[in-house]
Order: sequence, then C-alpha cells, then structure tokens
Amino acid sequence: MRVTTIFFVIAALLLLSETQAEVVLPRVLGHNMVLQRNKPVCIWGTATVGEKICVMFAGQKKETLSDVEGKWKVLLDPMKASSEGREMIITGSNTIRLQNILVGEVWLCSGQSNMEFTMRKSSKMKRPDVEGQNPVDELQYAKNPSIRIFLVNRKELIKPDSLHRGWSIARDSALRVFSAPAYFFAKELYNRLHVPVGVISSAVPGSAIEPWIPAEAFNDHAFFINYKVQNDPGKFYTPMIHPLVPFAIKGFLWYQGETNCFLNERIEYTHKMEALIGRWRSDWNDKDLPFYYVQIAPFKYSESKDNKVTLNKESLPEFREAQVAALKIPNTAMIVTTDLADNLSDIHPSYKWEVGRRLALLALARDYGFKEIVSTGPVYQGKKIKGDKIELSFSSVGGGLISKDGKALSDFLIAGKDKTFVPAKATIKGDKVIVSSNAVNSPVDVRFAWVETAQPNLYNKEGLPAQPFRTDNILTGQFKPDIKN
Repeated sequence: MRVTTIFFVIAALLLLSETQAEVVLPRVLGHNMVLQRNKPVCIWGTATVGEKICVMFAGQKKETLSDVEGKWKVLLDPMKASSEGREMIITGSNTIRLQNILVGEVWLCSGQSNMEFTMRKSSKMKRPDVEGQNPVDELQYAKNPSIRIFLVNRKELIKPDSLHRGWSIARDSALRVFSAPAYFFAKELYNRLHVPVGVISSAVPGSAIEPWIPAEAFNDHAFFINYKVQNDPGKFYTPMIHPLVPFAIKGFLWYQGETNCFLNERIEYTHKMEALIGRWRSDWNDKDLPFYYVQIAPFKYSESKDNKVTLNKESLPEFREAQVAALKIPNTAMIVTTDLADNLSDIHPSYKWEVGRRLALLALARDYGFKEIVSTGPVYQGKKIKGDKIELSFSSVGGGLISKDGKALSDFLIAGKDKTFVPAKATIKGDKVIVSSNAVNSPVDVRFAWVETAQPNLYNKEGLPAQPFRTDNILTGQFKPDIKN
C-alpha cells in the first residue's frame, strides 16, 4: 500500500512539473534592451496554459492569460524616450526582473558580410585623415551607455536564455564583434537625437537575398510564378528574423547584394527586394516601416576567380540599376558608396563609419524631422539634347554640384545612335552637367560611372557622391511595385 501511495505521489509531482511551466521570454527581451518609443511595445513569451501573466514597466501594469498553446503577449502603451535604466517585472508562476531598460529608437540591420563587418575589423582599416577622434580608434572611445547592441546568433536566437543576456551596452568585447555599419549608424542618430538607440544586427557573410525571405513570400508575387527561386529561401529568415517578431522597431537597414551581383542578376533582384520588404513589413504589421539600403561599392567582379557565371565590367553597374529600381517601393531610400573602396580587389570597403553615417542621414531627414539635411548625393533626373551636347539635370544637388577633387569631372561616357560610348568631357553649369565629345556630333545618351571600377568625382557640396546612371536605362518602366506592399 505504501509503495502504491509513493508511486501516485511521484506521478502527481511529475505531472505537476510538466503542466506548471515557467514564464519564458524570447531571447530578444532581456537586460539592457532599448524599447521603441512612441509605439505600442509588445512583450511576449510562453507559460503554462491559462496562466495569468503580469508585466510592469514605467508605471504601466498589463495583464493577460496564456492561450491554449501556452503563448501570451501584452502591449505596453507608447512611451516617451528615456535614458533612465528601469526595471521590467514579468510575473506568472515565476518572476523575471529585467534590468537597465531604456526607451528610444530601435533599428534592425541585416544583410551579408559588409553588414556583419565587425568593429574589430574596422579598427584595423586604413586611417582616414580627419581632425579629432579617428573612427579607426572608435573602440577606445565607445562608452556611451545610451547606445545598446544585440547581435543575432543563428543557432541561439530561437532558444530562450534564462539569464536574459542578449543586449549589451555598445563598448568593450561586445562591441568588438558587432556590426560596424550598425554601430556608426546608431552613434550618428544619438549625436543628433540625444535619445537612446538600440541596433540589432542579423547578418550572414556571403548570403544571397533569398535566404532572408520565407519561401511562401515568393508565392505572393506574379513575377515568381514562372521563376525558380534558388539559394535556399528562408534559410536565415526562419532562425534569424522571424524570432525577432514582433519586437517593436523603427525600421530596417539592409546591406546586401554582392552575392546576387556575382550571379549576374538584374530585374529579378528588384522583385526579390520587394518580396523581402513586403514580408518583413507584414511581419511587423506596418506597411510603412522605413527600409534603407546600401548600393554596393566598386569591385573587380569580372576578374574574380570564383564567378559561377561570366561577368563583364558593366555587370556591377547593371546590378546597381536593379537596386535603384527598388526605390519605387514606398518609404525606401539608398546610399551610394562609389567613393568608399580603397582596394578594388577587396569586396569589403573599409569606411564602414561613413556607411553608417550616410544611412543615418537618410533616417534623420526622412523620419526624424531634420528637413535641412541633404541625405543623398546628386541623382539623375533627365536630359536635354542641345546640338552636339547633352544637358543633364539632377535632384539632391544640395548646396550645389562640385568636383570633389577640383579636377575635371570623371567617368562620363557619351554616344550617338550607334550606341558606341566614348569618354566625354563634362562640366558643371549651375545645377546641370553639360556632356560632350568631339567624337560624337549628334549625341543621344550618356552613361556615368558605368564600369565596375568607377570612382567618380561628381558630388554635391554636402560631400555625397552622385548616383551612377545611364540615360538609356532599360529597367525604366519594367518594375512596378505591388501596391499591397
């Protein structure tokens, strides 16, 4: 009889242990995190089915019951920015206390190796000739407790951490292995906004765009009905993006394209960009979330020994054209990096501090009310043929067009009806550029920075380089974004 009683007691205890699950948080919710200001903030996790969960933070108290799958979530009311490190308390069958939480701006940064490029690597780059603190030495200076970083580990993000250690202050060893573009973006935002900034880096070296998009997302786009999507769709989305949903963010930064350029892609990449942007915005239930990206830098793609397909010196400019086409997607913007490569045989440009700064200029001008900021370099708008010359007009001229080095404008080509492009003379006239060549009496089209190694000197006075273009752009009119996105 005693044995039977003991057996039932043990069985009851085992059953109790199986049904009384502790409250568990996703890895992205932890100590030192930054919560997005001025938006409802979702706090979520798992617990015993039907368990009462209470979340307390910044004077708010939200309660809910876990559902039939043990899942629960609450929405904190929108909050103002706060640099005060406060405690969040989550209670159920157990109590979790998250410490040193700030409220400010949060951005998700993703892509391939140029986004993953660490601060440690950045500290070993060629030193720029600048006054004051040198960005190469940033690891020595970075001590701002209001900048927080979260580095996604592909194998760990889907697993909860009982110690809630994912977020770190941007300094020391945590910063050494963190994305340099993301950090310098955060630093520039903080310097202008003076509110806490949190950046999440989720990037994989060598990744194409397809792994960042779930396979089913391609089914929503007519372009892919007769197009076989390769490169492991969803491979990185599933473990590295989806577990972050629905952590409240301000927007996305994207630095990717080199792998798809190696595959000699054109308009198909634009449609893949649309699929990615549309799906991510849908995940966060906000069709207007900003999406800012980097146009890839000069590199000798045609000379690479690892090419899977044959490339020529115009493959990169034509791929960039596909990146430009994606600007038709609402609330997107792009920075140009033609001037940021100091070694054309290295696909990883050195000046990641400038990449981060330029991305921040986009956000500041478009999302934070800094209307006076010129956030992009000159962008081709149109042409007028005037005899033996072509007059080009531009937007984003800022304080005016300039030659950055004071020399004659470089990297302009001109052609007549025969489409034989030859080097051209280009001069600035107000906000226009006049292009001509003695070899072309009746010009028709102009191309600018139309080889993979071009590092042209046309800028605006704000120091931002002109966007490469050709007036005979074959992608014009080919890409029309899905209005649902």
